[in-house]
Amino acid sequence: MDKTGKSLTGLALQKFRKNFWGVLSLVFIVLLLFISIFAYLLAPDKTQNANWGDLSIHSKSPGFTVTMLHFPADLSSNAGFAKYFTGETNPELKIPILKYQVSKDSLTYFEYTDEPSLAVSKTIPLSEFKTTDKATIEKEYIRTQRFLLGTDSQGRDLLSRLLVGSRVSIAIGFVAVFISLVVGIFFGAIAGYYGGKTDAFVMWLVNIIWSIPTLLLVIAITLALGKGFWQVFVAVGLTMWVEVARVVRGQVMSIKQMQFVTAARALGYNNRRIIFNHILPNSMAPVIVISAANFASAILVESGLSFLGLGAQPPIPSWGGMIKDHYNYIILGKPYLALAPGIAMLLLVLAFMMVGNALRDALDVKSE
Repeated sequence: MDKTGKSLTGLALQKFRKNFWGVLSLVFIVLLLFISIFAYLLAPDKTQNANWGDLSIHSKSPGFTVTMLHFPADLSSNAGFAKYFTGETNPELKIPILKYQVSKDSLTYFEYTDEPSLAVSKTIPLSEFKTTDKATIEKEYIRTQRFLLGTDSQGRDLLSRLLVGSRVSIAIGFVAVFISLVVGIFFGAIAGYYGGKTDAFVMWLVNIIWSIPTLLLVIAITLALGKGFWQVFVAVGLTMWVEVARVVRGQVMSIKQMQFVTAARALGYNNRRIIFNHILPNSMAPVIVISAANFASAILVESGLSFLGLGAQPPIPSWGGMIKDHYNYIILGKPYLALAPGIAMLLLVLAFMMVGNALRDALDVKSE
């Protein structure tokens, strides 16, 4: 391979492109990011948090199809571009039905039930609709809806919840890793570079935090900050920086003894420039691997918090919360309710680990 005239970044990108699984994983992550951002465009249920459900159709198998009776509603509040990112705040009313009959001035329908003999019939006047024409009513207000992945325990579309829930899992991974990198790199860099009492204080702080079980520390921070969407992200991030700090500290202690750092000091560069422009860029390979592992840990910690009721609060969907709500269905003959978000979480975590390993190999200046 000809390396003449190529920068280190160019060589790293060239090596990364040759890693099939790394490139494939990166494409999967980008695709999932696109899906999470435009979740409401792709989800069959476009209500806010994909929260529409009916208990009469709960826990239905993938591919379940039902007839829906829609009622006219004022959808003016759903107008605008924002609904494509936040969902519809005022969805139209719809009811699952078994069958219906339209007469001259009324519509009689039977509400959906697993036992047709127990179906309850109701009659409503055609004045409820914007028209009294039978053909128009059947075309505009009576539609067949298909649930590709079935429905959950509350009768909500599982596919829609899965798509919208990807936002929480991806966001908590990115935010928690970002916080852990900022805090961990800062403390690790000053501890490794300055040494002495600064190093002793940082390592004392790291050991104290590391001695507390992660989940208990996250719970304590969450209770201090309060329950909420962003509070969980901050709490998880503040418990994951210790590993980053230890790795960065070791890298800085090793690199600061090298000749190019001595040359930088001789040229009169200040400590901040030496740390951030010369030492840290040469110590990022192991940090990237740690970040990929921390991404997986953040998702798992969020799942644990959701199980305890401290994660993303209902009705906000999250993969961890979906597993918590349906884990008992694994032994009740409908394991897909918990396996679907579990498999999605597995693929996302695996993709980040593969990308982390590929970047580590690409950024390793010692490898050919």
